[in-house]
Amino acid sequence: MTSSHSNMKRPSRLVLALIAAGMLGGAGATYFNGTPATAASPLASQEQPLVQSATLPDFAQIAQRYGDTVVNISVRGLKQNAVQPGISPDDPLFDFFKRFPNPNGPESSQQQGPLPIFGQGSGFIVSPDGLILTNAHVVREASEVVVKLNNRKEYQATVLGSDPKTDIAVLKIDAKNLPSAPLGNPNELQVGEWVLAIGSPFGFENSVTAGVVSAKHRSLPDDSFVPFIQTDVAVNPGNSGGPLFNSKGEVVGINAQIFSQTGGYQGLSFAIPIDLANKIKTEIVATGQASHARLGVAVQEVNQTLADSFKLDKPEGALVSSVDTASPAEKAGLQAGDIILRADGKPIVASGDLPALIGTAKPGQDMTLEIWRQGEVLKRTARLGNIDKDIVTNAQKTNAVGEGRLGLALRPLQPEEQREAQVQNGMLVEQVRGSAALAGVQPGDVLIGINGVRVNNIEQIQDTVKLAKKSVALLVQRNGRKIFLPVRIVG
Repeated sequence: MTSSHSNMKRPSRLVLALIAAGMLGGAGATYFNGTPATAASPLASQEQPLVQSATLPDFAQIAQRYGDTVVNISVRGLKQNAVQPGISPDDPLFDFFKRFPNPNGPESSQQQGPLPIFGQGSGFIVSPDGLILTNAHVVREASEVVVKLNNRKEYQATVLGSDPKTDIAVLKIDAKNLPSAPLGNPNELQVGEWVLAIGSPFGFENSVTAGVVSAKHRSLPDDSFVPFIQTDVAVNPGNSGGPLFNSKGEVVGINAQIFSQTGGYQGLSFAIPIDLANKIKTEIVATGQASHARLGVAVQEVNQTLADSFKLDKPEGALVSSVDTASPAEKAGLQAGDIILRADGKPIVASGDLPALIGTAKPGQDMTLEIWRQGEVLKRTARLGNIDKDIVTNAQKTNAVGEGRLGLALRPLQPEEQREAQVQNGMLVEQVRGSAALAGVQPGDVLIGINGVRVNNIEQIQDTVKLAKKSVALLVQRNGRKIFLPVRIVG
C-alpha cells in the first residue's frame, strides 16, 4: 500500500514540473499547442516575475572555440626522502615506526636520498608565442615540466617565474601561432552568473564543467593576498591552473583551490581573478619575480559586538590589532584600535579586503587610508614597503557572547613583567569570570587597551566600563600576540 502510494505521487510531481516549465518558458508568453496565452489567462493579472526568461550560455561553442587554448601540464621532480616515508625524523614517533617493517619492502624503509615525484595540472595559453599561465603549486619542486596541447603535441616548458603568495606561475614553450584565450574583467562578474571551467581533473584532459559564481572577493585563511572568486563549478585535482570562462568565452579566473572534507569536489571551488594573475604575469615576464607591498599591521574582523564597542554604525572594516615597529603603518600614525574603512577610496567591508588590496599594490606606492578612531573619521597616507614574507595576517576571529559585568580581577604589571611582555603599561589578568570569560579572556593575559585607548590604571578601566552601553573591546596580549576581544556589558 505504501509502495503504490509512493508510485502515484511521482507522476503528479512530474506533471507539475512540466506545467511550471511551460508557464515560465519563452520570453514571458505561454504557449499551449502553438497558441499564445491571452490576457484572459488567470496568471495575467498577477505580478510579473523579476526575470521573465533566462538564456543559458552556449557552453558547446565556448568549449569548441577555446578548448585548444587549455593545456595539460605534467611535472617531474625530486623530493628529499626521510628514512620512513610519511614520518619526519623530527617526529617523536619516528623511532617507534622505524622498528616495524615497511609493507613496500625492507629496502624502501631504509631508502636514503631524494624520491621522484610526479604531478599533473592544467594551464592555458595567453599569447601566441607560447606564454602559459598556471598555478605555482602545480610546478612546485618540478625539475621537468611538459606541456601537452589539445592536439596532443608535447613541449618542454621553461618556468619563467613563480609567485607562491598569489599561487601564479608563468611558463614558456618554444612554439608560435598558438591559439590564445581572451581575458575578461572579473570585476564585471555578478553573483549567480554562469561560468565554465576547462581542465584535466584526475588526468582526464580537456574536461568541461559549468556552474555559477557563488561569491566574490573571498578571503581564504592561507591566501590573504588573493580576493578569490567562489563558484560551484566541479573542480578536482588536476583542474588546478586551468581557466574559468565567463558566458562570453573570456577567462575571468584561474581555478586554484577547493574546500573539501574528502579531497574531492564538494561544491566549493575558488579561482584567482585574472586581472591579478595578469599583473603577476607581467612582472614575472619583465623581472622573473613578483613583488608585493607591505603595510605592517595585523587585522581582525569587525563583528557586531566590536562595532558597538567602537560606536560604528555597522560591522565593517579591518580592526588593527597590532602595528609592526618601524613599519609603513607606524610611520603613517596608525594605532592598535584603528578601524580601516577605506584604502585608496575602496571600501574595506571584511578584514580580508585589506591584505588583498595591499598585497597586490606596488611597493613604494602611497596608499590613502580612511580610519575610524575614537568616534572620528581620519585620513592617513602610508608609503607601502616591500614584503619578504607574508606577515600581514588576519588575527584570530572572535565571536564572543556573554552577559553580566566585566568579570576581571586585574593588577598592575611589575617592572620585570613589563620587560618580559615588552609593554610600558598594562594590567595583568589574574582571574576571569562572567562576560570576560565567555569572550575568551584568560588568566595571564595582559590587558593593554580598552576601546582603543591604552590602559594605565584600574580607575580608567572602571570609568570606561561605566560609560559603555553594550560592550567594550579589550586589547589583550597573549604569548606575544595582540588581539581585540569584545566583551558584552549588560545592566
